[in-house]
Amino acid sequence: MAELDLIDRKIVAELMRDATQPVAQIADKVGLSQTPCWKRIQKLEASGVLTGRVALASPGKLGFNLTVFVEIEAPDHSGEWRDGFVKAIAEIPEIMEVYRMAGEMDYLLRVAVPDMPAYDLLYRRLTDAVPIKNVTSHFAMERMKFTTAYPVDTRNW
Repeated sequence: MAELDLIDRKIVAELMRDATQPVAQIADKVGLSQTPCWKRIQKLEASGVLTGRVALASPGKLGFNLTVFVEIEAPDHSGEWRDGFVKAIAEIPEIMEVYRMAGEMDYLLRVAVPDMPAYDLLYRRLTDAVPIKNVTSHFAMERMKFTTAYPVDTRNW
């Protein structure tokens, strides 16, 4: 898809803010009628700009009281090791996000678990599944800001 125009950016911003809004409400906010707005939403989905619509949940209310950021240093950078790592992380649902990094660490994981014993079990599962050169864990004490919405520019220049 080409660069998003102002209306597309406004639609995306509205959906990131609250995807439960009826199309008519979004259309009204972006200055379109319902059918053209719905067609734009479908185009945004088809082009991969919108990748899904989900409900956000409170981790604590679901019993996930501990967030851990885990730095992984790989023992080597072979395709075989990478494939094993990808398989291992896919099989551990408490691993919420994984990033391949530049710099001293190779991978950064965001993990959500109920407590320290649960993290210890996850750590053992991961390190039993694939050889790892170094694991460094950082335990979050407080989530001070959280958003899933990207700061899309909705100004008309």
